[in-house]
Amino acid sequence: MKLAKKLGFDFSHFRGDFFGGITAGIVALPLALAFGVSSGLGPSAGLYGAIIISFFAALFGGTNTQISGPTAPMTAVSMVIIAGIVAAFDGDVQKALPAILTIFLLAGLLQIGLGVIGLGKYIKYIPYPVVSGFMTAIGVIILITQILPAVGYYPKEDVAYVEQFKPMAEEIILENILKEEAGEGILVLEDFKETIKRANKITQADILKESQTLASKDASGILGAIKVFPRALKNLDWLEIILALGTIFIIYGFKRITKAIPSTLVALIVMSGIAIFANLDYRPIEEIPSGLPLPNWEIFTEFSLSSITPFIFTAITLSLLGAIDSLLTSVVADNMTKTRHNPNQELIGQGIGNSIAAVFGGIPGAGATIRTVVNINSGGKTKLSGMIAGILLLVILLGLGPLASKIPAAVLAGILITVGIGVMDYKGLKAIPYMPRPEVAIMLIVLILSSFWNLVYAVGIGLVIASLMFMKKIGDLTAEKSSVNSLSDEKAWDDEMEFPVELKEEVFIKHIDGPLFFGSTSDFQQMAMQIPFTASAIVIRMDKMSYMDQSGLYAMEDVLVDLVNKGKKVLLVGLQEQPKYMLERIDIVPNLISEEQLFDNFNNCLTWIKDNVEDKYSPGFDSKTIGNIT
Repeated sequence: MKLAKKLGFDFSHFRGDFFGGITAGIVALPLALAFGVSSGLGPSAGLYGAIIISFFAALFGGTNTQISGPTAPMTAVSMVIIAGIVAAFDGDVQKALPAILTIFLLAGLLQIGLGVIGLGKYIKYIPYPVVSGFMTAIGVIILITQILPAVGYYPKEDVAYVEQFKPMAEEIILENILKEEAGEGILVLEDFKETIKRANKITQADILKESQTLASKDASGILGAIKVFPRALKNLDWLEIILALGTIFIIYGFKRITKAIPSTLVALIVMSGIAIFANLDYRPIEEIPSGLPLPNWEIFTEFSLSSITPFIFTAITLSLLGAIDSLLTSVVADNMTKTRHNPNQELIGQGIGNSIAAVFGGIPGAGATIRTVVNINSGGKTKLSGMIAGILLLVILLGLGPLASKIPAAVLAGILITVGIGVMDYKGLKAIPYMPRPEVAIMLIVLILSSFWNLVYAVGIGLVIASLMFMKKIGDLTAEKSSVNSLSDEKAWDDEMEFPVELKEEVFIKHIDGPLFFGSTSDFQQMAMQIPFTASAIVIRMDKMSYMDQSGLYAMEDVLVDLVNKGKKVLLVGLQEQPKYMLERIDIVPNLISEEQLFDNFNNCLTWIKDNVEDKYSPGFDSKTIGNIT
């Protein structure tokens, strides 16, 4: 028992952890299958990833209630990696698999390294516009690329479309023969007898296979999907469309009835049941192997540095994305449970989970926000909940694998379409008309480049532009270092020296010294957690805060909404032009904070305090004996 507690287990909450893990596992099942199909490695890869990452990330991670597994952002980047490596192996997924899994393994190991050297705390410096543009691009990519399977159109099965790639396929096959001969040292430019001999062995089946690979590659991604969409409209499969639309309808419709049962699971069971028991002529997903997942030792036995070198930078991006995705979910979990996660330990746990998943053929994942919220709401409190979710998925794999293999592909496409719609950052999109132009530009650049060019490079470019713009803005506005001090560092300003002693327990004064931007939002939110229980009025001095970016705006919104909901009176002093404009654009002023709560100087604020704040606690009262608001 002592060992269990040392490892972070507390069996006193087993009942809540059990129901939380079971519920989260049920929610994860359809998403795991769908993400596996979307990645290009098949449903079993998604299920293996969900099982292993959920269990080991919970066991070794730093967030007690986190549920991990394949997520939309991680799957989108994985899809790019898989497509690129498969193309390099002439479209043969099995031949490309060791290289693909090696990249996933490398990404997991890099995450462990990030945690070990303590870089978890620096993830907060990713600016909001970059994250917003990236998340919306993920949604766009998933949504558009899933339209084709939702209407039952598969480019490599379109005979007329594949036919146009046959001349190119013949050239590639012949080129490969010449490369083989050169590698074997038997290529003779004056005498092509051996080349002709090998060329004569090429069959129509070989040409067709290569043509189908080229067709699939040409139709991949957003641009490819848009390119073949007119052909898809001429080759609609109405049964597949009905299955996909039925899935989407149930997912959105069932939520209006109850949220106690995951609507995604209901849609999966209902639509699959109809298709199976009505004996419809639908297209099923790939077969899920029965039995325990086995390690793919070819990662090590057939390791080739040359095959993964072009994708090392992508592996770094995948590890960073997983870190960001997981730690953002950890923050959500902290807010719900009033706890604090260990960011570096969380990265180590996620890295271990992703590394083991790669060895067993699973796609990479991260902390999943929806599944984590479901776990917490269902009673999950410790690491056991995440481990139980993984065990449940393993039981489903062992017991229901053959049945799961009969799930219609269109149903998973419908599920993914709702995922794509849900993952977009609508908050950021709605803010476009009134947010600062430079931040809107960054978000749109990341969105467009991620959608139509390259996810990895888009994020890098967005970070560079955001950094340059921020440095210029800060340099223009102030030479002072931005500071949001903790409660223990707070010192009274000169005009606060005459503050009534009897009201010091009822009034909490906070100074913001410098701009509130994406690098200081965490400290600002942490400050809100230190406000004493006795304070009924919160004074925020903004005299020296001349600039607030979008990240700072949303951080302040969260803090102010939380304080108002707890019955606190928030008073803003010295609110300058740009921050006031930002607060007015999202109606914090005057809807949440009225004009009567805005003061040009502290003396006016002090007059209001004397007239409206009641002395309830004696000076020197120790609020810690009651507790702090968190």
